[in-house]
Amino acid sequence: MTEFNAIGPLAVLFGAVFTNNILLTNYLGMCSFLSVSREVDSAAGLGAAVVFVMALANALNWPIHYYVLVPLGLEYLGFIVYIIVIAGTVQLVEMVVERVSERLYNALGIFLPLITVNCAVFGAVLFMFIRKYDFAASLAYGFGGGLGWALAILAMAGIRQKIAKAPLPKGLEGPGITLIAAGIMALAFMGFSGMIRSS
Repeated sequence: MTEFNAIGPLAVLFGAVFTNNILLTNYLGMCSFLSVSREVDSAAGLGAAVVFVMALANALNWPIHYYVLVPLGLEYLGFIVYIIVIAGTVQLVEMVVERVSERLYNALGIFLPLITVNCAVFGAVLFMFIRKYDFAASLAYGFGGGLGWALAILAMAGIRQKIAKAPLPKGLEGPGITLIAAGIMALAFMGFSGMIRSS
């Protein structure tokens, strides 16, 4: 088994963005990825929100787990506590986005509050504990995981805007070409594997 803390926070961050992209490697967070990636502006907004939520959720859940749940023998409540922390973080992001950009808030619609149940955010929290990251590596993984997810949704939004203007065979219009493009993106990100392994 790999000693994850030995590779350092920068390597964990790079791995979370590229070699072990939470979306394109683990296929977590696909629902909002496919739904919101129609326009670059809304994809950028949701991507930024996911980066913030994932980084903050990891930063808050790590000390809660190791300094509250473990000493009190309450690890079995972990999933509930992690989701409550994620929900609180999403609520904060939702309030900020609504005040800063009502247009973006309306464009994201239901997908902004649904970050609470985005399996990519919850997956990042769980992976942090499964891999036994220290606090610095956990922060790096949360930020890098969010950055990787944002990078993937931005790339997909750009591709989909170009594809919208291209003539396509009837059977490939809509979800068909989107899933093919996502598969090709996943293959492209696999080209980084072997450089730094964080899983």
